[in-house]
Amino acid sequence: MSASVPVITLDGPGGAGKGTVCLLLANKLGWHMLDSGSLYRLTALEALRKDVRKEPQLIEIAKKMDIEYVPVKGQLQVLLDGREVTDAIRAEAVGSRASEIAAIAGVRQALLERQRAFAVAPGLLADGRDMGTVVFPQAQLKIFLTASPEERAKRRYKQLKEKGIDANLPELVAELKARDKRDCERSAAPLKAAADAILLDTTEMSIEQVVEQVMQLASQRFGSSVA
Repeated sequence: MSASVPVITLDGPGGAGKGTVCLLLANKLGWHMLDSGSLYRLTALEALRKDVRKEPQLIEIAKKMDIEYVPVKGQLQVLLDGREVTDAIRAEAVGSRASEIAAIAGVRQALLERQRAFAVAPGLLADGRDMGTVVFPQAQLKIFLTASPEERAKRRYKQLKEKGIDANLPELVAELKARDKRDCERSAAPLKAAADAILLDTTEMSIEQVVEQVMQLASQRFGSSVA
């Protein structure tokens, strides 16, 4: 990672709004975007598809996946081996498996350099669980987004319903709490705010308010280059 390339990291638990905020900020700034969670979800999708459970094979999948991100009508389309899998990787079963796979140190190491390669001019918005602590520890601006599990579950429930996918709100709350516990307690890069991260609780905030606050922080940190 070049020190001359500005990087903003947005870490936090699932459903805190990181992905949406990152995409809106990337569009405003004209920067690149890294949805690091999608890398683990892609690994999980391939593992489920091939019924792979052993660590060496999971590491091979992480190393060799052919991944492409394509901006389409304000959204980030995800391709795996040329197949469009944007919605497929958002399935709850894939997210749960991704959380388990993310606890494997070998998988995290295999994906580390792939993630750092996204830091190119004019700048990068990096969304994930350990962007500010492990992947980009020298990032100039680090944000930790959070929200209550109940609020995050409501957001996820709304997203699923809008896509015509059946969902159960109490089950989503329980799944998010279980995922939070797994992410926070794993030995490899546990979910936590970097010591120099700015904490934003989005429970009572709209996406627009969060984006505006991060833009203000970016302007303070980077000056006219993000105006």
